[in-house]
Amino acid sequence: MTKVNLKIDKPIQLIELFAGIGSQAKALERLGANFEHYRICEFDKYAIKSYNAIHGTDFVTSDITKITASDLGIVDTDQYCYILTYSFPCQDLSLAGKQKGMAKGENTRSGLLWEVERLLNECDELPQILLMENVTQVHGTKNREHFDEWIAFLESKGYSNYWKDLNAKNFGIPQNRNRTFMVSVLGDYTYEFPQEFPLELRLKDMLEDEVDEKYYLSDKMLKGMMNTNFEQYKLENKLKDTSGNADTIVARFDGCPQLVKDKVLVKEATKQGYKEAYEGDGINISSRMKYQRGNVRPNSCQTLTCSGGNDRGVVVSDAHKLRIRKLTPKECWRLMGFDDADFEKAGAEISNTQLYKQAGNSIVVDVLYYIFRNMLGGQEY
Repeated sequence: MTKVNLKIDKPIQLIELFAGIGSQAKALERLGANFEHYRICEFDKYAIKSYNAIHGTDFVTSDITKITASDLGIVDTDQYCYILTYSFPCQDLSLAGKQKGMAKGENTRSGLLWEVERLLNECDELPQILLMENVTQVHGTKNREHFDEWIAFLESKGYSNYWKDLNAKNFGIPQNRNRTFMVSVLGDYTYEFPQEFPLELRLKDMLEDEVDEKYYLSDKMLKGMMNTNFEQYKLENKLKDTSGNADTIVARFDGCPQLVKDKVLVKEATKQGYKEAYEGDGINISSRMKYQRGNVRPNSCQTLTCSGGNDRGVVVSDAHKLRIRKLTPKECWRLMGFDDADFEKAGAEISNTQLYKQAGNSIVVDVLYYIFRNMLGGQEY
């Protein structure tokens, strides 16, 4: 049988498992799609607060292990297109986690994927479309057996499955965030993932105009993260130290020059020992940076984590000199594709710590926007 291209032509009932703050709903809203916030499942009380504040809903917390198919409310697939999303926990898959995996029956956080299997097996009517998102390690060597097992299960239920790694930097957001997405369509349908396009925005375009001094790194933090082999750097770059002339050296820590005119020397685990960073570059400011590579991202930032501003920084110009500061919670939300209005609504409810966490746990709205747009036939409404 010849497969046909997917094109949603019915009102959408959105079911978000592991909903977070509702990136999927935000993308559909931005598209102007005809959809309803139908059901969500989210265990985190702070995420629920933000979800309700952003979307104007009144959902309550729920446990994926306790809900049943009847809670999904899939009752009329002739009239509606039910989209079920499941961005299950990545802690046991991510390189930053313990990598316990997602094997069925092992009771890991990432193993909550198999609760989705249980729910689908309980359904009298299946959702027509499933959308998965997770870290790329979901199909890596350690987890490929269980990823293939999951796809085989979906095929047994009649789904055609399409997956691809998509990076936010290729969809309009200056963040190096590579994630695996899988679209599963009930029946003989094809789905084409959106095409990448050149990045126009820079990290500096996402920054707030005025930032509290508390976000700037202290001298102590700077000493820990910046290159100390400056004499070698001077030789390599033929710099002349004119007795601390401000045109050449704009800052010193313990007698060791660190900030050089229009650039910063950042520690990195390479033979050279440092990487040059310029105004607007993103910097990894974690305590392990001297053991890592890729600590500097030109005009963009590394993947945001739950720690948010505690491990992601930026080089900025302040009073004609370079400084390094943490990203603010609002900037992290912008880098996940949320509007400032969304941030203000959520920020009225919860702390900065939770705002950072929610940004790091979210899905980039812009990537979802293009994924959903292709489901709708490439249209905006």
